[in-house]
Formats: sequence, C-alpha cells, structure tokens
Amino acid sequence: MATDDLMTRALEALGDDGPLSVEAIRRLADLADLPETMTIAEVADLLDISPHTLRYYERAGLIEVARDGIGHRVYDAGAVRRLVFLTRMRLSGMPMRDLRHYISLVDAGGHTVPERLDVLVEHRDTIRRRIRELTLSLTAVEYKIATYGGATGPDVQALGTTTGTGHTALPDEPPRRALPAE
Repeated sequence: MATDDLMTRALEALGDDGPLSVEAIRRLADLADLPETMTIAEVADLLDISPHTLRYYERAGLIEVARDGIGHRVYDAGAVRRLVFLTRMRLSGMPMRDLRHYISLVDAGGHTVPERLDVLVEHRDTIRRRIRELTLSLTAVEYKIATYGGATGPDVQALGTTTGTGHTALPDEPPRRALPAE
C-alpha cells in the first residue's frame, strides 16, 4: 500500500537517533535536490502515490498544476511541497473535508493564519488521542503475547510473575483461575 510505503520511507529518513523534531520534518521537506519541474509520473514515484491520486487532489481543488504546451501536467517545487504536506496530512488521518478547508485558508492569504493554526491544533490533538489509543491497543497485544509465553517488544516493561494458571499476572494482580484462551 502506498501510504505504508511512504510512511516507512519517511521514518527511515528520520532515523532512530532520538525524538522527532520540527527540524527533522524540515529536512524531510527539503526539495533542493529535485529538478525544477517534474512530470506526473515523476511526482507519483517520488511520493509513492498513484498518478490517479495526484489528479484527484487536483480535481478536489487541493493543488493547482501548470500545463506544458501539449497539455501535460508540470509540477514545480511549490506544487511538490504542497503535495508532500497533503500526503502527510492524509497519512495522519486528516479527513478530506478538513484538508480542503485548510488549503482554502492557505490560498485565501496570510490573514487566515489564526484559523489555520486552529485547524492544525485540533488535528494535532486528534493525532495525539489516536497515538494514545494505539499505545493502549499495543499494550493489550503485548499483554496477550506475554500471557501465551511469547516475547514482548524491547520497550515493554515486565508484566510480573507467571501464575499457576500459566498466565502472566500484572504487578499486584491477584492470581485468577484459568480461563479458556481468547
């Protein structure tokens, strides 16, 4: 799936050497090594999305793309930067209606900065909530792996001791009778 590949590439570019930062994102958005203009196929390959998705973003009013003398799309650096932003927002789960609203604010000019900030703060809070939900889900999966005697990930704290029922007890959890495996 293209979005998974794009996220994998972005995470690999960031590396594992510490927390993410605004500067790390700025490095990802650095397009200095790109040609002055690009074709739809080149942009699709760069962003690991389909040309159909690029045309969809254009039809949705999220991006304006120039045309050459024979009508082929010509993406400049500004269009590619916007597409990088659009793909990251879509990867983060921003709904198309919110993305359209945000882009309409950007296109309306600098006086909309406070409203753009509100949109992004709200989206950030949604992402943070989703991260907490996913962390809880991961913890539940790690717990079940441990209860079946499997090895948990390196970032998981020990759950405690094994009970007589073959299940791993959480710290300070009283032993329970054996239940059928779920």
